[in-house]
Order: sequence, then structure tokens, then C-alpha cells
Amino acid sequence: MYKDLLSVAGMTLLSRVTGFLRDVVLGAVLGAGALADAFYIAFRLPNHFRAIFGEGAFNAAFVPSYARVLETRDGETARKFSGQIQTLLLISQIVLLALAWGFTDEFVALLAPGLAERPEQFALAVTMTRITFPYLTCITSVTLLSGVLNAHGKFAAAAFAPVLLNAVMVAFLAIAFLFPNAGVAASVGVTVSGVMQLALLMIAARRAHVLSAFEKPRWNADTKQFFKALGPAVIGSAGVQIAMFADTIIGSMLPAGGVSSIYYADRIYQLPIGVIGIAAGTVLLPEMSRRLASGDQNGAFYAQNRTMALTIALSAPFFVAFTCIPDLIMRGVFLRGAFTDDAALASARVLAAYAYGLFAIVLIRSAVASFQARGDTRTPMIVSLSAVAFNVALKVALFQPFGAAGLAAATAAGAWVNFGLLVFLARRQGAMQFDALLGKVVLASALASVALACVAIFGLAPAEALAKHFDGLATVVQLSLLGLAGAAVYGVALLALLRAFGVRAAKLRPGKINPAKIPPQG
Repeated sequence: MYKDLLSVAGMTLLSRVTGFLRDVVLGAVLGAGALADAFYIAFRLPNHFRAIFGEGAFNAAFVPSYARVLETRDGETARKFSGQIQTLLLISQIVLLALAWGFTDEFVALLAPGLAERPEQFALAVTMTRITFPYLTCITSVTLLSGVLNAHGKFAAAAFAPVLLNAVMVAFLAIAFLFPNAGVAASVGVTVSGVMQLALLMIAARRAHVLSAFEKPRWNADTKQFFKALGPAVIGSAGVQIAMFADTIIGSMLPAGGVSSIYYADRIYQLPIGVIGIAAGTVLLPEMSRRLASGDQNGAFYAQNRTMALTIALSAPFFVAFTCIPDLIMRGVFLRGAFTDDAALASARVLAAYAYGLFAIVLIRSAVASFQARGDTRTPMIVSLSAVAFNVALKVALFQPFGAAGLAAATAAGAWVNFGLLVFLARRQGAMQFDALLGKVVLASALASVALACVAIFGLAPAEALAKHFDGLATVVQLSLLGLAGAAVYGVALLALLRAFGVRAAKLRPGKINPAKIPPQG
């Protein structure tokens, strides 16, 4: 399982690196003004729906259902099941696309009401939303094929697919002079990338002999079980997206640049979430589903504890960096072209506020697996809606006095409510059991983070002195020096502490779980 986790994490890291390059180009070309705000609204809207109907809800319902059919029946039955779901999914997305195209003005006015007072920016957002929305139709089919491949233990193609989004957008920005403006060029790149991602996943599924033809939907036990899980999953995923919609809605009411500062900070913030949190959840869900289907509950607990331990150890350095040097990070990554010092400072405030919810967010997918692996999507739905209600209320209270940073702080607080409720309910139901290894890793990571924080705080001035000789690259060099020194100190401290606590590195190293070596859980 952990070989798969690192494979997904590696591909996701490549995706995030190319995503950084994409966002650096976007920042340099679009800056953080009216055009950038309009594009990021158009970019976020189909992605909100993708998270509801695609990655979030669909994976929660489809992966356990498909894994169960595959485990208890045969490959042909599983292939027909996925073909039926594929047909229904495509029909739903065509209907949604037609509605989005027919009512784009009303759609944008509802979800970005702050643009109503800026007619030119509103018109830009409408135009670009019409261009980007077909991306959703492609990417939902990508999600289905990803779920099928993941259930068969093949993760690389699905994890690589987002790289195409980044590469294609950069390519279209390079030829932006052929379009009315750079925002339109980037929007076209978004949709073209969706087509290319779908083609990649279809090729991968065909090579793995798991590509399904469209099948006439049948109301049998398998589809009933899928829709029984899908309903609560859609509501639960919609709850998370309501909070993100709130960011878009409220952000549109902020002065020009508010939406952009949230976007740029979020791109940095998504690095550990995507590389660590989502990768861990992507691999853990099918692993726990298979183990529980075969009656191996201890093995499921053990896999979950190891995944959460690795997630915490890898996420801690990002928390330290985001809280100690957010301004340096934003300047080092984005300060060029139309992206100014003021834009970097505004984004840094948002990043620091986001940071306090980092551990909760990267662990939520692992906690949700306790329920989804058992076919329970209702409990995460209730938890998600409860956390969202708290989150949105806090956003409304904080956005006026604190601006974009207030929205980020509310997101962080909502994540802790979500994670805390999931853990409480899972443990009460006997669906989650922590072990000693997890506790030791948490303590070791906390102590190693203190050493890292000292490097970040006290090493800032020496790194600046060394970097000042590099002229235009001084900030990048300073950030790189601190990053390398911090990584070395954190790595050495963590390994030394784990050894002192009696935790062998092999227990966290990728590899197949040996059932004979699984200790009793409790």
C-alpha cells in the first residue's frame, strides 16, 4: 500500500510543481487585479461542481462499491457495473452543462454577487465561465476511470493527469496574444486540458483491460447500493463546496485583488494537502475497503494508523513554514511581473491563516475512510454539514474586520470541527483505533518542528545576507537556503527522536503489510 502511496504522492508532487510554474506564469501575466479575479472565479466554478459530483461524492460511493463487486464477483461484472454508472454520469453532466451555458449570467451573479457593481469584470467572468465549464464534463469521466484504475491498484495515470492541466494552461498563456486577453487564453487551456486528461485515462484503462463500454443502466443490487451511498456523499461533498462557494461569494465583495490573494495563497497551501493528504486518502480508502471486505479489521486499523502517522510527519514542516515565513514564501514564488509586494503581503496573511487548519485538512481524508470503507457515507455527510454551518457563519463574522485572511481563518477552524467530529464518532462506533506508534510519531514530529521553527526564525537574517549577492534572485535564493537547511534539521531531528522513542523507520517505510506482524489494536 505504501509503495502506492509514495507513487501517488510523487506524481502529485510533480503536479504541484508544474502547478507552481503555472501559477507563477498566471501571477506574472494576470497579476492580482480585476482580470485575475474574473478568471479565478471562472476557473473555480466548474471546479466546485467537480468536487461535488466528481472526486468527492463519486469516489466515496463508487470506489467501495466497485471494489466490493470486484472482490465478491468477477472482473466482467465489475466492468458492466462501471459502464452503467458511466452512462448515468455522462447524462447528468450534459444536462448540467446545458443549464450552465443557458444561465451563465444568473449563475455568475448568484455565486459572485460582488461583480454586479463592476459590469466590465462581470462580463469577463461570464465569458470565461462559458469557456471553462465543459472542463467539468471531461473531468467527471476522468474521475470514474481513476476510481476503476485505483481499485485495480493502478494509481500513476490518474495522479499524473493534473500535470496536463498545468502544462496546457502555460502553453495557452504563451500564445495569449492570439486571444482577446490572457484570461480567455487560460480559460481555453483549462477546457483543452480536460479533453487531454480524459484521453490519457482512457488509454491507461484500455491498457489495464478495465475500460468499460457504455452500458444500459439497470436497477439491480449493485446500482442500488451505489446510489444509497451516493446521495449522502453528494450532500456531504456539497457541504464542503458550500464553504468554498462562500469564499467566492464573499471574496467577490472584497476590494479588487481579494479573490486573487485567496487563490495564490491557496495554491501554496494545496501543496501538502494534495501531495500528502489527498494521496494518503486515495490509497487508504481502497486498502481499507478490501481489508474490511475480507474481514481483516485489525489490518484496516493498522493501515490507517500508519497512514495518519506518515501524513503528520510529512505535513509538520509545511505548518512551520506557513506560520513562520509566509511573506518570504509568497515573494519567493510569485514576486515578478504584475505580481507586486502588496499582493505578496496580502497573500501571505491568507496563507498564515490557512496554516492553522493544515493538520486537520490533511487528516480528514484518512478519517473519512473509517466510514466510507464500510459503505457509510451518511455519517461523513452529517459531520460535513455541521462543520460547514460553523465555517460559513464564521466567514460572515470575520470577512469585514479581517478581509481575505478572515475567510482563511474560518476555513481552518471549520476543518478542525470537521476532523474532530469524525474522530469522535469513528472511535465511538469502533471504526477507528489509535495505536502507540501513532502517538510516538506525533510527539517526535512536534519536537522536530520546534527545531525547524528555530531555523526559520533565526536563520532568516543569515540567509538574507548570503542571498543579497544574487540581485534579482535574492528572495528565491533566501527561500531555497532556508528550505534546504530546515529540511536537513527537521529530517535529522525526526529520525533521531523516532529512534529514541523506539520506532524503527521500517514501520513507516513503504511496503506491504504482513498480517502476522500486525499488533492488537486498541
